[in-house]
Amino acid sequence: MELIALLSKGEGTWAQVSGLMKHGRWDKIILVGSDFAEKFTHEKEFDFVKVDLGKKLVDLKEELSKKLKDKLKGMEVALSIASGDGKEHMALVSALINIPVGIRFCALTKEGIVYL
Repeated sequence: MELIALLSKGEGTWAQVSGLMKHGRWDKIILVGSDFAEKFTHEKEFDFVKVDLGKKLVDLKEELSKKLKDKLKGMEVALSIASGDGKEHMALVSALINIPVGIRFCALTKEGIVYL
């Protein structure tokens, strides 16, 4: 399964994404973020999709749809939105649904990766 994770402002939330990357068995990892998130590094390979998180909701959703559509191979993705705000979450979820691809929300807990 492919992992898509939003990296927004606030590097404290990046630990959740890093843990998911480290502990999961992913076919592909796609991280979404702005210029700020380009600083993120990890030992596992990932694709970075740069977007303008400052755009209006509908414009951000359209940008995400265009940039993610050709990167996804499966019918379902694991999605982490531990980082980011409501507008960013809505745009990303809406873009994925409209591609279309199924979504399984995931999080790293003390017990391991859980799907919500």
